[in-house]
Amino acid sequence: MSARTARPLSEVDGRHPFRSLIGLLRPFRRRLTGGVIAFAVKDSPLWLMPVITSAIIDLVVEKGPDARLALLSLAAVGLLVINVPSSVVFVRLYQGTVRELGSQLRNRLAERLQSLSIGFHSRSSSAVILSKVVRDVENIELMMQQAGPSALSAALVVTGAVTMTAINAPLFLVVYVLTVPVAVTLTTVMRRRSARRNEELRREVERLSARVGEMASLIAVTRAHGLEHVAAGRVADSAEGVRNAGVTLDLLNGRFGAATWVAFQVLGVGCLALAALVSIHEWLPITAGQVVLLSGYFALITGAITQLVALLPIVTRGNESIRSIAEVLQEPDIERNEGKRPVEVVDGRVTLEGVGFRYAGAATAALDAIDLDIARGETVAFVGHSGSGKSTLLNLVLGFLRPTSGRVLLDGADMEQLDLRTARRFISVVPQESVLFEGSIRENVAYGLGEVSDERIRDALARAHALDIVDALPDGWDTVVGERGARLSGGQRQRLAIARALVRDPRILLLDEATSALDAESELKVKDALTNLMRDRTTLVVAHRLSTIRSADRIVVLDAGRIVEIGSHEELVASGGRYATMHGLQ
Repeated sequence: MSARTARPLSEVDGRHPFRSLIGLLRPFRRRLTGGVIAFAVKDSPLWLMPVITSAIIDLVVEKGPDARLALLSLAAVGLLVINVPSSVVFVRLYQGTVRELGSQLRNRLAERLQSLSIGFHSRSSSAVILSKVVRDVENIELMMQQAGPSALSAALVVTGAVTMTAINAPLFLVVYVLTVPVAVTLTTVMRRRSARRNEELRREVERLSARVGEMASLIAVTRAHGLEHVAAGRVADSAEGVRNAGVTLDLLNGRFGAATWVAFQVLGVGCLALAALVSIHEWLPITAGQVVLLSGYFALITGAITQLVALLPIVTRGNESIRSIAEVLQEPDIERNEGKRPVEVVDGRVTLEGVGFRYAGAATAALDAIDLDIARGETVAFVGHSGSGKSTLLNLVLGFLRPTSGRVLLDGADMEQLDLRTARRFISVVPQESVLFEGSIRENVAYGLGEVSDERIRDALARAHALDIVDALPDGWDTVVGERGARLSGGQRQRLAIARALVRDPRILLLDEATSALDAESELKVKDALTNLMRDRTTLVVAHRLSTIRSADRIVVLDAGRIVEIGSHEELVASGGRYATMHGLQ
């Protein structure tokens, strides 16, 4: 089932992982019911074979007829043979449900991550998020694949054993009751300690994931400064934390596993001895076959309980993974667009009315009382020292951040009232370092647009001065650019990013230091491409190099989150203010 047609999943509550799992499985209840029936048929030999074994032993003791032995043997073979088709049905229904649930959980996480605010993503490690989407969902799948059938088998075995014992020797059910307090005590102690240790291990794994992600992203810087040993040491420290937490958990699991096995084996020996005594002294009418039957069923019951206790580490790890996923699915810092007015067309006017913004925990505001009206087709550049609020302002216009005071208007409409997902279809961003995904040049340029004609792609590449890139590559625009565009230079990636913006024909363009990381030759080519991109579009530019914004209609000088100057390049230089000082320094 595709993500597009998948049934909605229940909410995931980290405080109640088991209840959440039941809710997640509710949409699949019909398939799961069929799977349970198939499993009951598949597992029936486990609790029916002792009955046949008991009957054969009594037949041997009584020197019974061969015909009865043949009939019992055929019944045993029939029980065993039926295991094959019922196993196939069970795997198709139950394991198929597990895989589909895992797929839907990953899709749900991806959708949630796309709706969470940029603030959340700036606070979160991408490696930790990757761990939640991949490792935690895998842990839930593993829990269901191993614990589900085992729990079902234990339930069927206990039900079958109790039923058959009630038929053959009902007074012997009292002995089975001895397993209850032992199982409850072991399970309670194990669950509490294992939950704490699993949480510690999960946190250590997330720290390790963050360190590995950090190392991968900074490997060029690390190599350039000869700090390979420092980066490897940081990862090694986190790996040691994972090792220690893992060993502690393994020792805990090992102790409880051994204690459980010994306790139930002792109970099994006691049951066998008791059944034998009852039969020898004829305290109850129990045959030799029934001694084997009772001992076998008690062994099945204790084995089932031992297996369930042994699965507690997997269940606890799965529950911890549900809590981990819930951290994302219950994260409140979400960009809310549902129910807001969709944007069908954008003219390009952007207005900021008394806009202020303060980051959580910051002592001062990043922006304060910004009033600015940007007309359709106008190019406005923002300059100022680092921390003056330039990038924050662009993020407010893009809707990544919401003003803490004032309003941002798009064509006169308050952006708080608009579905920003639809508004962004008319906006393109060219950042300082454009990121391409693993795919061909054509796929990168047409990203998210579906079917785009070759003529439209080629026209965008030509206006972005990027055709020379395509012509120089062996497979043209079908050449795979590598992860994050690693096979291309910074200037080539920027020109492809500009082509990606051009093919969308945006009404509003945001340029965030689009040429600052380039050499002079690449900058010249990118500037020519940007000129084509900016034509007849409302453009907001953030730049440190003042030479790149001379042609802007207006230049806004920011300082400590406030507008201190506004005007054209010539006007600001002539006024001798802060912009003129910055211009002189450059």
